[in-house]
Amino acid sequence: MVMFKDWTLFEKVWLGVFTLVNIYLFFAFKDSLLGFISSITGMLCVVLVAKGKISNYYFGIVQTSSYAYIAYTYGLYGESMLNALFYFPIQFIGIYLWKKNLTKVQTIGEDVSVKRLDQKGWIYVIGTAVVGSIAYAYLLNAIGGQQVRLDSAAVVLSVIAQILMLKRFAEQWVLWIMVNGLTIVLWVIVLLQTGGNDWAMLVMWSAFLVNSIYGYVNWLKMHKQQHNIQGEAYELRHSN
Repeated sequence: MVMFKDWTLFEKVWLGVFTLVNIYLFFAFKDSLLGFISSITGMLCVVLVAKGKISNYYFGIVQTSSYAYIAYTYGLYGESMLNALFYFPIQFIGIYLWKKNLTKVQTIGEDVSVKRLDQKGWIYVIGTAVVGSIAYAYLLNAIGGQQVRLDSAAVVLSVIAQILMLKRFAEQWVLWIMVNGLTIVLWVIVLLQTGGNDWAMLVMWSAFLVNSIYGYVNWLKMHKQQHNIQGEAYELRHSN
């Protein structure tokens, strides 16, 4: 298939394994169809982000809208609001911004140019994450949310990571690793407490965690290759 022509072996195996797990859960534990759709489109979305592909946003539109509803049914209001009010509209903004910042230096088949976060940027990120998580936890508690501390931390880190993603910073993946770890714990607690059958959500977030580690490594490679090629082009222009 054309879609998979520039995929690495790891990417194909990763998607294949987690897809098979989702199919097994769907039939063996009677997982919901909506959960299955959300999980599959979510995995396609994140692996395409890791590859720097604009097409990630098209799958993201389906995943964010379906996941928002699922999270709402489990009382995870932070997760639900994050996806419905932030992630869903941001997919359209992402398509626009990434199309404006296509790389002129093609590396590993990727589309977008990559930036790095400096020390000052990290200070802003950490400060915003701490203050935002505390404040949002109070709001979630006031509206009767479940697991408000974990929910709040995951939501605030997700918002910051998504902003870094829109601005094409490789360090977004450090935050996604934290978000995915927190969300896995969150879903384990909720599913055990409620007896819910949407175990595909746990599979999806586990797949996201593996992908976020891969994404960080891949984006660092992309940045290095783009920087080196741009440096060589600069030297060539000034040597003539």
